[in-house]
Amino acid sequence: MSLKDFKKRKSLLNTIKNLSKLTKNSSFKRNNQERILCKACGKFIYLDDLKNNLFICPHCSSYLPLTGEDRFDFLLDKGYRLIDFGTKKLNPINFPDYRKKDGDKNSEAVKLARGKILGNPVTVASLIDQYMMGSLGTYVGEEITRMIEEAEKYKLPIIIISLSGGARMQEGMFSLMQMAKISSALASFKEKGGLYISLLTNPTMGGVSASFAAQGDYNIGEPGALIGFAGPRVIKETLHEKLPENFQRAENLEEFGFLDMILERKDQREVLGKILRMHRRKYGRL
Repeated sequence: MSLKDFKKRKSLLNTIKNLSKLTKNSSFKRNNQERILCKACGKFIYLDDLKNNLFICPHCSSYLPLTGEDRFDFLLDKGYRLIDFGTKKLNPINFPDYRKKDGDKNSEAVKLARGKILGNPVTVASLIDQYMMGSLGTYVGEEITRMIEEAEKYKLPIIIISLSGGARMQEGMFSLMQMAKISSALASFKEKGGLYISLLTNPTMGGVSASFAAQGDYNIGEPGALIGFAGPRVIKETLHEKLPENFQRAENLEEFGFLDMILERKDQREVLGKILRMHRRKYGRL
């Protein structure tokens, strides 16, 4: 091999190596402009362009996950405030190396906010995948429960935006009990006439989909969202059968009545605002 060919080969291998690193990190900066990798189509998008497009890939129209703050920014009127109820972050079953990462002390899988949508007061909880795939643990369960109880006290409607892989295995049965706790709080909230809107995003799976995510007075999905208990791969391997097209996708679930409607992100603020206004005069459901 000539020196020229060797240098060309080395340059190609370095390029492949760098691309591998970019895929693993899912984002990188070039000229101080961060770009994000769309896992659906494998293309990179500038972060500023992604924010302007409501975190929808301009190449394949896939819906990318949002942080709680980004979700609140486009959904709520200006002037909303983040809230929390000071719940302690625990390790109830002493799971090895749980909550020992650098960011764990100040991070968790849910964000809460109180504000207005088109002038209509509301309290919102948003599960986020940046922390353990939005899994349901004791912190998440307690914060959402306290939010529901406060909303019941002050007669505020609630919106819960679900994005989760399900119950958190690192907390065992304590995680599973959050399903019952939140559902119980919702039952009391609804008996008093409270309005609960559930927005299911991609993915909403496991114990979250089997409990509070499916209990809304309005169950609304985002386009293409994967929603179900066990995932399609697990079901396919169990049944040894070919699954129907769009199995567990929002469009299929709407057709069978599990979802009331599917809303694109650009329409969510307006439609949710109208629903809240429709219920505003009388604290209660239709």
